[in-house]
Amino acid sequence: MSDSNKTDFTNPSTFILLGIPGLEAAHVWISIPFCTMYIIAILGNFTILFIVKTEPSLHEPMYYFLCMLAITDLVLSTSTLPKMLSIFWFNSREINFSACLTQMYFIHCFLVMESGIFVAMAFDRYVAICHPLRHSTILTYPLVAKIGLVLVLRGIMLLLPYPFLARQWPYCRTNIIPHSHCEYIAVVKLACGDTHVSSYYGLFMILCVRSLDMIFIAVSYTQILRAIFSLPTKDARLKALGTCSSHLCAILSFYIPALFSSLTHQFGYNVPLHFHVLIASMYLLVPPMLNPIIYGVRTKQIQERLLRLFTHKGM
Repeated sequence: MSDSNKTDFTNPSTFILLGIPGLEAAHVWISIPFCTMYIIAILGNFTILFIVKTEPSLHEPMYYFLCMLAITDLVLSTSTLPKMLSIFWFNSREINFSACLTQMYFIHCFLVMESGIFVAMAFDRYVAICHPLRHSTILTYPLVAKIGLVLVLRGIMLLLPYPFLARQWPYCRTNIIPHSHCEYIAVVKLACGDTHVSSYYGLFMILCVRSLDMIFIAVSYTQILRAIFSLPTKDARLKALGTCSSHLCAILSFYIPALFSSLTHQFGYNVPLHFHVLIASMYLLVPPMLNPIIYGVRTKQIQERLLRLFTHKGM
């Protein structure tokens, strides 16, 4: 029996996802809020895309970046939730080896894209508030398109090593992943070869990509706040703050769970495994759900377009 347990999984055909280890009995109940969040994310982000597409007054850089964010959130939530729900509802735990690596790539690729989109949105707010008269000449439509292309290429190229490295590892321990999706660190832990290159590259991604994005956002908002508080009247300051509040809320909803998840992985040695998995799963679900709500509630133009849409349907 011991020999069979150490079968060489150098090129396993499938992995087994456990869902949320330790909470298997509650999978059906856990699926209810997860499914609800997924439905809200799908409806909310498609609504944002529809409103921006059909409302000519919203054809501006800020809303184009918002559309990029909505598409990214749709891909992020759809790349994980259907498989999660199949585990929770039907105990369908098997996932093809290639499908697992593809899911892993999509998750991390679009997380990097989303982080970059927040940087672009911070730059847009910086130009709009610190250089309002030059906003239309600086952030032209061709520049917005180029920024979008750079963000997509950055995500694609920086994350390409992940699946290629993972495919080279020997998996001689087990093919069971104690997670709800093919998360990079969870897959790395299954490998029995030398994974130092992968670990260093993962650290590079955190320190040199995510951290640089956060620094750029922090610098942008430092300049924005300085410009806002130098405005002569209280009304002008409140109006300027209002234009940034939705973006700040979205940034916090994205980076705080990410930071918390990274800290629990690095230092939470006594944190239960099911808590790690829940935090990592919520990190992929909460921002896609919250972003359309935040922008829908805080952005006057989107509110007005939604109101007109429902008023016309009512008539």
